[in-house]
Amino acid sequence: MAFGTPDGIGALRRERLRTARLYFVCDGRPNGEDPEPLLRAALDGGVDVIQLREKSGDDRIIDRAAQTFRRLADTYGVPFFVNDDPDLAVHCRADGVHIGQDDISVEEARKVVGNEALIGLSTHSTEQIDAAAGVDHISVGPVWATPTKPGRPAVGLDLVTYAASHTTLPFFAIGGIDTTNVGEVLKAGARRICVVRAIHDSPNPTGVAEDLRRSFASVGSEVAPGG
Repeated sequence: MAFGTPDGIGALRRERLRTARLYFVCDGRPNGEDPEPLLRAALDGGVDVIQLREKSGDDRIIDRAAQTFRRLADTYGVPFFVNDDPDLAVHCRADGVHIGQDDISVEEARKVVGNEALIGLSTHSTEQIDAAAGVDHISVGPVWATPTKPGRPAVGLDLVTYAASHTTLPFFAIGGIDTTNVGEVLKAGARRICVVRAIHDSPNPTGVAEDLRRSFASVGSEVAPGG
């Protein structure tokens, strides 16, 4: 199954991903609430990729949240991903799917979502970074230990530096990144970051997103690597 979208949408999606800096992963009922206020606040602050990561398995929550994510992604002109499930990505009319090392293979995911859709892949080692192929971007982490990835050891800043010099794919550093340490991640070579709790748990998600965006001023306007 492909997305059934017009020719050229894949190029637009990939260009939006290439120029993205700040990726926000959010569940379908953040803090037990409708996701729209939080998503709007994050997008107003400068988030330029959003992902629905809902682990409850409740189809009603997923479907309702996906409609909101899709609508806001269209409104703000940003890519919308779902986590783990290519079939769900198609069902939700998402722009792409993000898969892990232990999920469906990249090849199988591509068969499901089609060539116009985006595929992201989690990487946790130099070997996984080197082996990444057939995807549109990778995430690198967790840089620091995070409760959103229980049991996954931190990879540290050295892996970010490795990715910066060894992959041509756009990559997003992820894992425990917030306004207090984002400068270290950028100094290590990242030019894109992905956050969960920094925005999700903040009483001022717009302000946090703005602060994270401002941090990129320290590394200039370039969007490389992967650009």
